[in-house]
Amino acid sequence: MNVLFLSISPMAHLSSHSISLDLIHEFIRNGHKVYVVCSLERGNTQTTAVSEEAGATVLRVKIGKNKKANLIEKGITTLLLPVLYKSAVKKYFKDIRFDLVMYPTPPVTHVGTAKYIKRRDGAKTYLLLKDIFPQNAVDIGMMRKSGLKGIIYRYFRMVEKKLYKISDYIGCMSEENVKYLLKHNPEISPETVEVCPNSIEIQDLPVTEDECVALREKYGIPLDKKVFIYGGNLGRPQGIPFLMESLRSVKEKENAFFLVVGDGTEYGKLEKSFAEEKLPNAKLLKKLPKEDYDRLVSACDVGLIFLDHRFTIPNFPSRILAYMQKKMPVIACTDPNTDMGKVISENNFGWWCESNDARKFAEITDVALVSDLKSMGENGYEFLKENYTVSKSYETIMKRM
Repeated sequence: MNVLFLSISPMAHLSSHSISLDLIHEFIRNGHKVYVVCSLERGNTQTTAVSEEAGATVLRVKIGKNKKANLIEKGITTLLLPVLYKSAVKKYFKDIRFDLVMYPTPPVTHVGTAKYIKRRDGAKTYLLLKDIFPQNAVDIGMMRKSGLKGIIYRYFRMVEKKLYKISDYIGCMSEENVKYLLKHNPEISPETVEVCPNSIEIQDLPVTEDECVALREKYGIPLDKKVFIYGGNLGRPQGIPFLMESLRSVKEKENAFFLVVGDGTEYGKLEKSFAEEKLPNAKLLKKLPKEDYDRLVSACDVGLIFLDHRFTIPNFPSRILAYMQKKMPVIACTDPNTDMGKVISENNFGWWCESNDARKFAEITDVALVSDLKSMGENGYEFLKENYTVSKSYETIMKRM
């Protein structure tokens, strides 16, 4: 089967690991020929070109600025993306007939390319719904439904509905995600929607006790404290003001240390806050190379997740998988609409609180400090193996073919 995977991300070499790459690897392992279309942002010296990587054919398309871009730049890039992708597919894959097209959100503008391939080749189309846009932008104040800015919202809402319409099947991140999608888009047939969550290829990357000590010393992390780590994007969706409020609420805890690692649109604000407040038991690190970050996580004790409290859509951040793979319990501070907290709590691999209650976060930290973290981490690892592996995702998708 010829499979086309569309992504706006500037993917690393396909021999690397990520949520998307691991799923691609699984299709390759099962004998399918995989073609990937991803981006090259403006500023990259390369031009649009095809390469063979780790058993797949990769088409990298030169686009505008998307990462670390302001709203206008990001908007222009998003609008031009379908034109650039469709044109590149026509040019470079004109003789390939695809059986399946997969595409994750964001963005919703994959609709043009997916629709073209579906009509040209009679391919099945599978949407991996990782973000519900534009509602997520409305929730955190980046977009409005009324006034002049409402025009932008209505445009993207129209494109979103077109994407759902051309998708034969839609894989959602969780049960609440499915319910939300069907409630707000009643024209979608429930038979076409299912849970197909973020998933990974589990890797055994053990780190010895001596290596943990060396890693903590390298990054200036205390050896005699339980380390709580947040790693990932630092933007509006993460609710950075609450993250800082949470760190203030635990600044007197002498046996705990809080590490924040990442990058994003709000990194500068966070860096300024750290410099001004000089929290005695917290540290901010700029984004690390993936391999270095994965090793650092192994030297920590509890994983942290933050989501802005204003979200009405049930997000399910993928960074939880990295913690679960490292057999670490999780503290999730989120809006009340996601079912992430329910999954974590009911399966006993962590704790949850609403991301507007810093006092509760501090209380949970106290509980974590005296809990059997190893046992809870094992619970999370077992739940990961049962629910969030790429082999499970592959089976879910292939049942539709």
